[in-house]
Amino acid sequence: MKFRTGLMLGATAMTGLALAFSPGHFPARILLPAPVQAQTATPDAAPTANHAETYRLLTLFGTVLDLVRSDYVEPVSDRDLITNALNGMLSGLDPHSSYMTQKQYEDMMVQMKGEFGGLGLELQQQDGHIRVVSPIDGTPGFRAGIKAGDYIIAVDGHTVDGMPLDEAVKKMRGKPDTKITLTLVREKTPKPIVVTLTREIIHIDVVKSALYDRIGYIRIAQFNETTEKELLKAYNTLRQQAGGKLAGLVLDLRNDPGGLLDQAVEVSSSFIRSGEIVSTRARHPKDSQRWDAHGTDITDGLPMVVLINGGSASASEIVSGALQDHHRAVLLGTRSFGKGSVQSIIPIPGNGAVRLTTARYYTPSGRSIQALGIMPDITVKETRDDPGLSLREADLEHILKNQGGNTTKPQPRTDLPAIAADIPNEPPANWPEFDYTKPSTDFQLQEGLRVVRSMAGLPAPAPAVPAAPAPKTPAKTDGAQH
Repeated sequence: MKFRTGLMLGATAMTGLALAFSPGHFPARILLPAPVQAQTATPDAAPTANHAETYRLLTLFGTVLDLVRSDYVEPVSDRDLITNALNGMLSGLDPHSSYMTQKQYEDMMVQMKGEFGGLGLELQQQDGHIRVVSPIDGTPGFRAGIKAGDYIIAVDGHTVDGMPLDEAVKKMRGKPDTKITLTLVREKTPKPIVVTLTREIIHIDVVKSALYDRIGYIRIAQFNETTEKELLKAYNTLRQQAGGKLAGLVLDLRNDPGGLLDQAVEVSSSFIRSGEIVSTRARHPKDSQRWDAHGTDITDGLPMVVLINGGSASASEIVSGALQDHHRAVLLGTRSFGKGSVQSIIPIPGNGAVRLTTARYYTPSGRSIQALGIMPDITVKETRDDPGLSLREADLEHILKNQGGNTTKPQPRTDLPAIAADIPNEPPANWPEFDYTKPSTDFQLQEGLRVVRSMAGLPAPAPAVPAAPAPKTPAKTDGAQH
């Protein structure tokens, strides 16, 4: 029996937790605590090796364990050795299978409720380096200007380069209201960047909204237990603000690492009346599943644009893929992350849990986005020289192959609005530096608003142009924009 269906980000961790695994990047099913689930394989899952070979290999493991226990330069506990062995066994399968200690598992479950302590940075280990996947909106990391793609090389002056991710996270964890200094390396910045932050309890605002004339804007930061509820609340507020005359909607899934699968299905079902949302195919056909829409479109068919980028993963890709396959929305931005596998979280009472890849998921048209991602209908870069979030699923080691899906090349959409041909794929040369807190600098958003206004039959706005620089005065000689 399944206890909960969700998406977990097993290759990343959130600062502030003892390796608390962030929601995102992978669909996962959390199963009821039952030792038999963690220990017993089905008959047709028998390994190819015979019993004698298995016994020989287990003897080898015991020999190496005894060797390390007796001769390693420092004493090491059996618990540490076995934990490391379990992690090695699982992580060698693919980037997203792993073992969690009891503390790590408990921290993960706390985080899924959307509140935890730390800096608000989602981190991932890449080739021994600690890389920022994304800062959470409104958190200390976000306010300090830390960006997706930054590398953290030191904490309080002590290097973390080459350190295991869980150890680096422990160094960044601490009591609220205490200071911490991070040293960052950023692409195209010649010198390291040093920032001082104050730790705090992180309250995740998973949904934010704004009204631009009669066009609603809703951003989903991640998919946790409250996402659908907050989405409906935000949409109703926008409709009231527009006097009941809302003309269209922009749904922003950029840098959304994912979250709970049931929430991805509910969000998709809020805009799709009928048909498949997503399906999963496991090794054993009896474990495959399909989720369908619930028959309600809260917008009653309003024009929609969905914003995606390289940080949009897992649950975000499920939603954007469903909306694209059903031709319910126009996708604008850059290619998504490409995380298309399912992890089952299998608790082992008193000893943590195992995160094990058990299936692949597919969009309604049967596409597997594993290592490929979702391609937008209209490609628009964030900046002229923006490399995007260069680390994607395809860049990880031991990834699953893209297989089992519909390999037919999708036909170009014929229902795109005429304005799509006029949308530039990058900002003009004089566009101001992108700042999430200043919508006028958000080129992808501005172009998305143009598209949805056109779809709604509203007067077409002029192409997005940067704000004019502030006039120079004797007191202001730098010509900076404000």
